[in-house]
This record gives sequence, structure tokens and C-alpha cells, in this order.
Amino acid sequence: MTKYLISFPGSAMEVPAEDFAAVGEAAHAVIREAKAAGVYVFGGGINEHVAPVMVASDGTVTNQTYPQTKEFDGGFCVLELPSRDAAILWAARIAKACRCSQELREFGYDPES
Repeated sequence: MTKYLISFPGSAMEVPAEDFAAVGEAAHAVIREAKAAGVYVFGGGINEHVAPVMVASDGTVTNQTYPQTKEFDGGFCVLELPSRDAAILWAARIAKACRCSQELREFGYDPES
């Protein structure tokens, strides 16, 4: 089976404050279903209150990021599924729960991971 990353940037989730709890519960319900189905690998949200750092190969730490990931935030999950079609169906369920479109990416196969 293949692992898929389903994610969205924080700015995509434009939910009125009064609906936020309901969206959270709907999203958690889909994740509980993924766990019950045995397809859930890992998920969460990027903590936007903790600044990222860059760690070099020599262990040097700097307060920076790659320019293309400067705005990396939001939520994500990794699901292990039998097909891209199955991944699209799960992404659609998550999009409905979160009330925003989800980006779907496939992990390359690596027998060591």
C-alpha cells in the first residue's frame, strides 16, 4: 500500500469563530474513521507559535527556513491506502469536514522507511 499526504495551509481554513468547534469535531470524526479503518499513519497541525529553525549537516542551527517553505503551516495527515482513488475519497471527506480544499501528495516507495 502507498502512503499519501493530505494537507492544507492555515490560510485556506476560513471558518467563522462560531463554527470552529463544529469543524474541529467533524475533522476529528474523519480521523477516528481512518483509524478504525486501519489506514491512519500520522497527522497533526503545524504549531505556528514555534518558529522553525534550519539544522545544517554539521549541526549548526539558524533561525531560517528554505524560502519555498517559509509559509508552511496548517494541518496534515498521512494515510496508507491501496490506491490513488481511495486517497482522493479520503481527501474529499477531510475537505468536507475542514470546509477547505485539501492537497494530495503521494510518498515515493522506500523499502527502508
